[in-house]
Amino acid sequence: MAPAPLMADEHVVGPHPSYIEIAKPYIFEQKVQECIAKIGMTEAKEDAVRLQGVAWIDNVRKSMQLPVRTFNTAVVYYHKFRLLHADNEYSYVDAAAAALFTACKIEDTLKKSREILCASWNLKLSPAEHLSPDDPVRYLLQAKLFETHSKSIIGLERLMLEGASFDFRNRHPQKLVIKLVKSCALPKGTVGKTAYNMSLDLYRTFAPLKQTTSTMAIACVELATRLCDADLLRVVGERGIKYRKWSTSRAEVMETLLDLLDLYTHHRPSTTIGSLNSLETFIDIRITLNQEASAGNLPRYTEWITAPRSSPININGFRARNGAVPTSPATPITPGTTSPGQGPTSAIGIRGQSGTVRFMLDAGRAKEEQKTVETYFKAEEEEVEIECEVDRRRPR
Repeated sequence: MAPAPLMADEHVVGPHPSYIEIAKPYIFEQKVQECIAKIGMTEAKEDAVRLQGVAWIDNVRKSMQLPVRTFNTAVVYYHKFRLLHADNEYSYVDAAAAALFTACKIEDTLKKSREILCASWNLKLSPAEHLSPDDPVRYLLQAKLFETHSKSIIGLERLMLEGASFDFRNRHPQKLVIKLVKSCALPKGTVGKTAYNMSLDLYRTFAPLKQTTSTMAIACVELATRLCDADLLRVVGERGIKYRKWSTSRAEVMETLLDLLDLYTHHRPSTTIGSLNSLETFIDIRITLNQEASAGNLPRYTEWITAPRSSPININGFRARNGAVPTSPATPITPGTTSPGQGPTSAIGIRGQSGTVRFMLDAGRAKEEQKTVETYFKAEEEEVEIECEVDRRRPR
């Protein structure tokens, strides 16, 4: 059942001025927690859906031999989609498949939706039982297996693009990781390989939404250096990497390091590097970094604005992560009712029923356009006094 159209304002004269959705290349931790609170998802549920979806994308990507940049883009689209839609509106498999399908188009590694679903299905079978997406002998079987999910993926593709505001700018830290390892003269077989795998594990967190390419690459190289017991002075300190050169700061790198350590501490089996090292190793590194952060007065999360609030947030068991200050309370969004073949209700789609939704990359241009449009819809009133003679004589 489609959502009811929004009632138009009776006082508005003329066409609707339209809505403008500005692209968000960076989504900081405070905004991430606000979005999770609005959709009413608990921390444990959010971690499970996030890790399962990223693992599905990674396994299918390896099966189809897709490049790393497609994996990066797919995971970012998957994260942004989940921040707008509650987990009861979609299946994480459909969302992950739609994110990978969209990323294949953006990164020019075109794959059909049936090919993605077929690769996912073949992961459960032995090599002798693998299916082909265009096998005429097993066409009826494939039609039953893939047809319904294929239509659902195509329907979710539009919501993926809307969730990302049609912003096709993506960040890929793997190339910079290799350059930093070479420039710091670190061993490629140990530090280089570990840092590269960490850059893939990093996408199981929200760090790719918050940090720049250089920040993610520097954090991966530093943590790999600490794990491999290499010369840390080549990365940190006066002889190490210059943060000003890469337009980053120690606070941002520290936030990314702690995000990675949170992943390796609580979800080691779901990562590539976590299972290769003991839990005590990550805890020792975490203690060292916490001492440095306390001595340097570095915040756990950068770009955090503390707003006045009357009561702490408490929505379906949600709580702030890692001792961070919780955000102001928000009312959970009630998801719309959808039919079996229909994708989840999009907030942007609901707004589009009462006016056109336009997506823009330049925030300055959007503000200038809004100011210009407001002049045409601004109601101006002027008081005028008129003196007129009134005949007070009564008629006979």
